[in-house]
Formats: sequence, structure tokens, C-alpha cells
Amino acid sequence: MSSIAPEQVITSPRLRPQETNTFVIFGASGDLTRRKLIPALYNLAVAKLLPEGFHVVGIAVTPMKDESFREEMCQAVKESKEATAFNEEVWRDFALGMHYITAEFDAPEGYEKLHALLSEIETEHENPDNRLFYLAIPPSFCGTVISRLGQHGFVSPQAHRGKGWTRIIVEKPFGRDLASAQKLNAEIHTVFDEEQIYRIDHYLGKETVQNLMAFRFANSIIEPIWNRRYVDHVQITAAETLGVEHRGRYYEEAGCLRDMFQNHLLQLLAIIAMDPPVRYGGSSVRDRKSDVLRAVIPINPENLGEMAVRGQYGAGIVDGHRLPSYRDEEGVNPKSNVETFVALKLFVDNWRWAEVPFYIRSGKRLHTKVTEIVIQFKRVPHMFFQLSSEDQMEPNLLIIRIAPDEGISLKFGAKVPGPAMRLRPVQMNFSYAETFQVQPATAYETLLLDAMEGDPTLFNRSDAVEHAWELLEPLIDIWAATKPFHPFPNYASGSWGPTTSDLLLERDGRAWRNPPASPLQSRVGVEPSGIVP
Repeated sequence: MSSIAPEQVITSPRLRPQETNTFVIFGASGDLTRRKLIPALYNLAVAKLLPEGFHVVGIAVTPMKDESFREEMCQAVKESKEATAFNEEVWRDFALGMHYITAEFDAPEGYEKLHALLSEIETEHENPDNRLFYLAIPPSFCGTVISRLGQHGFVSPQAHRGKGWTRIIVEKPFGRDLASAQKLNAEIHTVFDEEQIYRIDHYLGKETVQNLMAFRFANSIIEPIWNRRYVDHVQITAAETLGVEHRGRYYEEAGCLRDMFQNHLLQLLAIIAMDPPVRYGGSSVRDRKSDVLRAVIPINPENLGEMAVRGQYGAGIVDGHRLPSYRDEEGVNPKSNVETFVALKLFVDNWRWAEVPFYIRSGKRLHTKVTEIVIQFKRVPHMFFQLSSEDQMEPNLLIIRIAPDEGISLKFGAKVPGPAMRLRPVQMNFSYAETFQVQPATAYETLLLDAMEGDPTLFNRSDAVEHAWELLEPLIDIWAATKPFHPFPNYASGSWGPTTSDLLLERDGRAWRNPPASPLQSRVGVEPSGIVP
């Protein structure tokens, strides 16, 4: 059942797009469409943010008719934890605009059917030929679909706008290395202009990630201390309690570096470290983010152990359940050296951040599901209080929680009530749920609406994608060609990763912030048997 009650539905200050469009999903029978795209579009329909005359056309190889497609998606919305409470009337109106075409992605007849259907929709409803294509398909099919769209006349260059517009949304992974990313960019650019391409990263649509820019640039007390003079270091953590589940074969090809760092985490780094843009708009914001990625110092292979750590989870007991090691998961090589955990120490070599380390980690089967950014500020230059052993003085921390409890916390020192001057850390906390009394929009709602309105601010540009690959590809190549220094598996399910990850910070006199599990994520026990630290 849907998890969001009717009274939690957001009353959005956004207006619905003035221009309608037809939303064409390649791969409409897949998991992404069921779990994310259709529930997000339904939520926009509930919030009255879809334009009048909006239509969805699904294309996939799975045989279906319009009515069976609507029934499948209706069930997906009812089962979704991200969809608002099911409203029969809203769904009925929304589903009337849903269509389905059964076709192979390289078959000309499929594109002929699409041409006929789009012409029918645009003529019958007097809609302009605004078309938003979404590639919810494996990367191996992207070049084929893009080429066919060009060959069959679906795309008008941005510089030659007619009565309508054409845009395309491309899902990650955007290539698997620099060469493939450049090849895919070249293939897309033969058909689409860069201004028409929306490379989606759902992390950038999260409410807290967007609020990070507002927090930094809309508050005069924050920006003056957001630099090397006051910041000791930055931590970015994206931890998952789940393993690879049914994605073993995919993960064997990807690994943690490709799956999380090349896109999500380097984008978070760019937003944290970027200089103020001239305005909040596509080119200005994305220019500043690209500046950061260009300024990241490449990892030196000669001191790789001091800058990068990899790990792979082993068996463990979590919440009383015995969990398998990565090598025992379905679709995984029993001798696999693919990393399920990565920790990096990076530096941004510019005026604002020189010599400030950015520690970034991500992994599966970790202790707690959490995504957060921690800004640790430098200690005061002189502590004149006469502190006793009972006093607790910790550095000031700014904690930006992206998931699961979106919000911002500030930890600082305060006096304990009483006649003596005793100090201890206290925390101020801002929670989205408590402050605004609303359920934040899902990332896909925000991003799909931005694409309909032609706002590319939260989407990746080709240069940023290639900069990220340039940074990580040498590390990917080294790890692919060498065995781990500590034999895999090297951390237990339910732990915080390999001990070498802790050493990455301990060598600098620092430590990871390991947030406790929420009540729903309590850990009964961890069994590290057979794990080499």
C-alpha cells in the first residue's frame, strides 16, 4: 500500500508547465518505470503539476496492449512506497493518456508506430509536438535508440525550433569508462544538441541536496566560513545496509566506484565545493560544478594506499539473520575481486579549498543506511577555559542529512548548568518533516518536472561526466589489474567497512563520523568470522 497519507501531500509553490508534452519511455516494462517514473508522474498528477493534455507512451519488447499497460502501472502505483495515497479519480484521468507500443528497439516498424501515435495525439488534442524521450534502458541500447530517433525524423535541432521542442533524458550509468562516455556523448550529439540532453542523476533531485545550495548561498553567516580558513575537513558518506540483492551480474561489471562515485558522490563533492554561481540557472551552476571537478587532484598511484581503500563484504549476522558474503550472492564470481566498498581521500586544488581533505566513502552491507555530508570546522586557536577530565570538547560539526531523515544539524560547545564552568557538546537540529509538516517530493518528481520546463540545472553536462571519468579511470584500471592488498572479503556485513578505511583518517588524526542506526535499523549482532582486517 502507498505510504504517504492524503494530508501529507505537498502543496507545491510550483506552477504546472504552460506547455504540454508527450513523455515517451523506452524500456517502459522495466523496473525503473514501475518503481520510479510512473509513481513520480502520478504524484505530479495528484499535485496538479502535469500540464493539460499530457500523454505517456511506453515502448518495450514485452508484449502488452494499452489497457494491460495501464493495469500494470496502476498496480505499481498502489504498491509504491513513494506514491501518494491512491486516488481512483486522479488515476483514471491520468491513465487515459497512457499508451503502449510493443517493439524491438532496433526495429523500424516500432518507430513507424510511434510516429503514427504521436501524430494522432498531437492532432486529436491540438498539442504542439513537444516530445520528451526517456531512455530507461541498458546503456548498450542507447546508441541504437538515439540513432533511430534521428533517422526517423523525431528530433529537430535546438537551433531550428519549429512549433515544438524535443528533449532526451539519459539514465546512468553514462558509459563505463572515459572512452565509452566520450563515444556515447558523440553518438547523442550527432542527433541532439547539448541543450536538449538531460543526463539524470536522482541524487541531485533530492530535496536536501538542493537545499545545500540554498543553505550555502542564501545565508550570510555560512558562506564566509565555507573555506580552508575555517573548515578542517569534509566527509561524505553514502552507506547501504542491503547487499547487491538481485543485481549481482550488474555489480560484477560495475563495482562501487562506477556505481556510486562517478556520478552521485562526485556530484555531491562538486556542490559542496563550488563557488557561487552568477545566478541559479543551468549554465551558471553547471559551470561552477565543472570547475570543481577540474580542480580535483588526480590520485597518485605511488601513494595509492594513503588515498584510496577498497573492500568487499563477507558473511555476517545482522538482526539475527545470517547474511551471505558478496562472493556467495547470485550472479557473482566465487573468486570475485570487485569492490563493494570504497573510501577516497581527495583534494580540490583551488583558492577556496587548498589542503582541505575530502573523505568520501560508500559501501553495501554497512551498519546503517545513511547518506550525509559532514563539515568539520577547525578548533579554536586558544582554549582558555580550565577544563577537567569530565569536560567534553569536540570540534564543531555541520551535518547535512540527505537520507533517510532529511535535515541539517549543528554541533557546538555549551556550558553545563551549574556554578562551575563545565562544557559539553550540544546539537541544534532542523528536520524537513518536523519543520514543514510535508512529505518532500521524490527526486524523480523534481527532475521530470524540470525537464518538462527545460531547466537543466540539476542535470549533468557532458564535460562534467568526462571530468569524473578522467579522475576515476586510473584507479579503476589499477584495481582491475591488481589483487587487493588485504584478501577479500575484508569486512563483515553489518560493520562500517574495512579497518583500512579508518586508517585513512587516523593517519591524519581524524575519524569517520559513524551515525547510530535508527530504531528501524537496529543491529542485533555482527559475526566477523573469516574476515581479514
